Amino acid sequence: MGENKAVLVVVDAQNGFIREPSRPVIPVIADLVSRWQGNGGDVVFTRYLNYPGSPFERMIHWTALQDSPQTDIVPDLLPLAEQATAILDKTIYSLFSEEGSKLVQRHGWTDLYICGIATESCVLKTAVDAFERDLTPWLLEDASASHAGSAVHEAGILVASRFIGIDQIIRTADVPRSLLPESPSTDPVHAG
Repeated sequence: MGENKAVLVVVDAQNGFIREPSRPVIPVIADLVSRWQGNGGDVVFTRYLNYPGSPFERMIHWTALQDSPQTDIVPDLLPLAEQATAILDKTIYSLFSEEGSKLVQRHGWTDLYICGIATESCVLKTAVDAFERDLTPWLLEDASASHAGSAVHEAGILVASRFIGIDQIIRTADVPRSLLPESPSTDPVHAG
């Protein structure tokens, strides 16, 4: 069997999902993506696009994220997204739309390091879908958040640990250094 091939998946870091509880995760994601790209790693950003008559509108009565600026990637991440391997627009929770599945297969990615918004929905569903496709999901707990608050984020982490295994829930500091070298600000040799 060949070597594992990793990708960083940034799920739905869009203006419409930014609220007080989710805002603090953006600098964490920015640092993570910057370091990942600086190491030559593949990065995929997803963007959720709602539409009139969608299941979200019909069953949940949720009509947000149908237009710009709500659907736009947050300004702090946009320059990084523009350098990403791909920006994938989707109308479902998961990265694994038909187009997303083909993207993963085409690049041969085996390990998906998943972060973004919201932990309990799109991040969780992407991790579970990767698991069910015999890929290896890694949910980055400190680089994910819920716009519904920390209790909902924690619920998402709990459910994810049941779906994909507690060992697959990690922090950015747990990502192998071969994929994500420490930044100078966190490197103990270079610290204060």
